[in-house]
Amino acid sequence: MSNPTFQLPDNAPFRHEQKVALGALVPTLSAQQASWLSGYFAAVAQASGDVVTAAAPAPAAPAAPKPTVPLTVLYGSESGNSEACAQEVLKEAVAAGFKAEAIDMGDYNREKLAKEKHLLVVVSTWGEGDPPENATDFYEFVMGDAAPKLDGLKFSVCALGDTSYADFCECGKQFDKRFEELGGTRILDRVDCDVDYETPFKEWLKAAMPKMVELSGVKEAKAEADAAAVAAMPAVSVVSEGLATVPTVEPYGKKNPFQSELKNRILLNGRGSAKETYHLEFSLEGSGLSYKPGDVLGMFPTNCEDVVEAVARSAGFRGDEIREDESGEVRSILEILETDYDITTLNANLLKKYQPTAKSKALDDLLKPDHKDKLSAYLHGRELRDMFADFPPADVLSMDQFLGLLRKMPPRLYSIASSIKAHPDEVHLTVGVVRYETHGISRKGVCSSYMAERLAVGDAAPIYLHHNKNFFLPEDPNTRTIMVGPGTGIAPFRAFIEERAEIGAKGDNWLFFGDQHFNSDFLYQLEWQDYMKKGILSRMDVAFSRDTDEKVYVQHRMTEQAKDLYTWLEEGAYFYVCGDASRMAKDVHEALIGVYQTQGGLSREAAEDKVKQLQKDKRYQRDVY
Repeated sequence: MSNPTFQLPDNAPFRHEQKVALGALVPTLSAQQASWLSGYFAAVAQASGDVVTAAAPAPAAPAAPKPTVPLTVLYGSESGNSEACAQEVLKEAVAAGFKAEAIDMGDYNREKLAKEKHLLVVVSTWGEGDPPENATDFYEFVMGDAAPKLDGLKFSVCALGDTSYADFCECGKQFDKRFEELGGTRILDRVDCDVDYETPFKEWLKAAMPKMVELSGVKEAKAEADAAAVAAMPAVSVVSEGLATVPTVEPYGKKNPFQSELKNRILLNGRGSAKETYHLEFSLEGSGLSYKPGDVLGMFPTNCEDVVEAVARSAGFRGDEIREDESGEVRSILEILETDYDITTLNANLLKKYQPTAKSKALDDLLKPDHKDKLSAYLHGRELRDMFADFPPADVLSMDQFLGLLRKMPPRLYSIASSIKAHPDEVHLTVGVVRYETHGISRKGVCSSYMAERLAVGDAAPIYLHHNKNFFLPEDPNTRTIMVGPGTGIAPFRAFIEERAEIGAKGDNWLFFGDQHFNSDFLYQLEWQDYMKKGILSRMDVAFSRDTDEKVYVQHRMTEQAKDLYTWLEEGAYFYVCGDASRMAKDVHEALIGVYQTQGGLSREAAEDKVKQLQKDKRYQRDVY
């Protein structure tokens, strides 16, 4: 079908070449695009003070044709990356003509799955190969016997993960495999993305969307609707003088971090503590950034100078080798490694990537499929420099070869420990510094040591803020809260209590806190005592594991207070957990099930159902890592 012709009236205020260009462009526009441009130019003219006049009263634009071919973008997200990707997929799907919607797996109506015809999935992997917390129920449904046949489904999966974990992108792999087992047709092979996910995700989307368009019939339906809408467009002449150019300013975010000044750093541990925990205060002044209690801060650290030099030497570089980057800046390899790349993480994927370069029989043996236990033992406690030391490159590495092995420096995420209502233009963190020794080498956490050692008060650090939609205070300020946060897991609950104090919330607040020693590790002790005196903190139960012969943890305190916990929960309290996922969070989860068993007189299965219902109702929330 040929596009209808378009011609501007003779008195239109455009040069000849502009008329030609417009004549070529306008017939290609959809009704939606034409309507958008009309509103855009009107807004620009109004903002610049121009007067816009029409040669004749403009008739109403025809309604944009409604898309009819459905497409679902399903996502499972822990930190928000998969959700952001899903929104980008949604925009492309709508532009392609689909009747599209993006849905969180936690909110998805599983009854719809059997009827889906076109499905694009973006899902991350959490922990050791697990689905994101909100996606757990849907994951179990799809993997279980109740999952429907999907014979009419066309799908593709983009998996997000982290190669520092053994089960890289495992959740995405399982969804991809299962959809095919249920009869679905894979239109494009799954793409697995590391923490630097933007480029592979966009490549997947660039390939998946045209494929879905081709197989769905949406292209023909959209072309006919657009042509009909263009033919019905009214002829309007717009006269405007001196339209202003609207500058675009990229907001601060992950791709454009804000340089935030460190205003204060306070060591929270007392003398004799085995820990090193800091309270840090960063400035947001001039950024326009804001956050809510429960949100997280992302930070891009620099690598330790000693580690940078050790890695460069172990790979065979002197350190003065230089290269020019995309912006034309010339930097040494040491400068590049300090800021741009992850130079500590070692995993099986990196070893396999390095294997052809090493040409090592020992490495070949380590990577044999039946030597997984041996490989796991080798990786434990080792870093990139150990790989080069144990399996030196067979030939001299070029800088491109070397850097090609590495991934970009990933940001580190931290729970925010402040309320912006209590600290305008500031954001606070509670950070435990990681230090340890393995295989004869002293090692330390990249970002925690950056904030403790390499970032001076007055220096600026690149940060961004991320909304955590899965960890938030109740809307009703009269609702009770129960918070379990041992160690640095106390951070978001400091934000919660500050916020509730600022807004005058009447709901009771109960805090469980634990650490090693009362005298040296009671983080924010004076603040909690002050909140107790003011009645803002209603109850506080503490567990200091090294102060007693038998170690006592927060889950033990929960069991001791099971009767009151049960009463609070039955009366509608929200239950929160923040901290270590591998042990603490699991132990607290078990203790919560135990509360329902002992106090509710329920079987194990019934108690588990109760806890699951709390999660579905968003009354049991976890921020664990």
